[in-house]
Amino acid sequence: MLRKCLAYTLLALTLIGTALTARAQTVRLAVTDLVGLEELQREFGPFKQELERASGLDIQFLPVTNRTAALEALRFQKVDFVLAGPAEYVVMQKRANASVVVGLYRPDYFSLIVVKADSPFFTAQELKGKRIGMGSVGSTSRHLGPLQLLADAGLDPLKDATITNTNLRLAWEALKNGSLDAVGMGRSDLESFLSQEPKGQQNAYRVLARSGDLPNDLLMAGAHVPAQTIRTLRQAIIDHSASLIASIGQGAEHVKRYQGMRFLTAMADKDYNVVRAMYRTAGYPEYAEFIGD
Repeated sequence: MLRKCLAYTLLALTLIGTALTARAQTVRLAVTDLVGLEELQREFGPFKQELERASGLDIQFLPVTNRTAALEALRFQKVDFVLAGPAEYVVMQKRANASVVVGLYRPDYFSLIVVKADSPFFTAQELKGKRIGMGSVGSTSRHLGPLQLLADAGLDPLKDATITNTNLRLAWEALKNGSLDAVGMGRSDLESFLSQEPKGQQNAYRVLARSGDLPNDLLMAGAHVPAQTIRTLRQAIIDHSASLIASIGQGAEHVKRYQGMRFLTAMADKDYNVVRAMYRTAGYPEYAEFIGD
């Protein structure tokens, strides 16, 4: 009888220990440029499910209203992992001492300045004093990258041009009707706009300037996350990269940017110095806060 009681006690303790372990492995994930739980589920729901299966972790989405909210959530341990772009990385690494789990390489990820084919401008330097549309303030490819292209051409983009930050679709229409002289955007934006142009009009535009490929997006971990949890997640991503990439492709509009992507583990902080230069160009030399939040 005593032996049975001891066996039941050991079994109960094992079950309790298992339950506690399961709770300890619950982690929270945020995506910097998506607002609302519904949008997170629609865009990254399949990826979350596949990552849970691969890692054994219970992953919960945490919606954030903007990049600053994501940073504060990391600093105050309200979220454990954040999927962020290059512009977010340099601030989060500095302010929250966040570490990189993996990089998400996006092929053909670069910034452009686009004009109409019959435009009189053939260099970015010729845009001095002109009206240039760009995307949302602080976006790596739609704002900071195009600003740097102007700076690389010898202009001070804060003084030598009239910059309008707006929805890129509105900027595209303004370029078409002549309200803007040029538009700064990402490669995928141009590809999307041209695909929607009437037949025979896709050649009505040309690229005035192009950046080099931009640094990778990143899955980042807060400083409070145990090293073993980070290793577990990283190894799961390495071991199941094909199925995880396929799951990202099941999302909606936002995740189209990741077509042809791959996960990377060999990255260095210096790879993001180009983004720090963009912050300086935009008038934020400390890159300690997000532009536009």
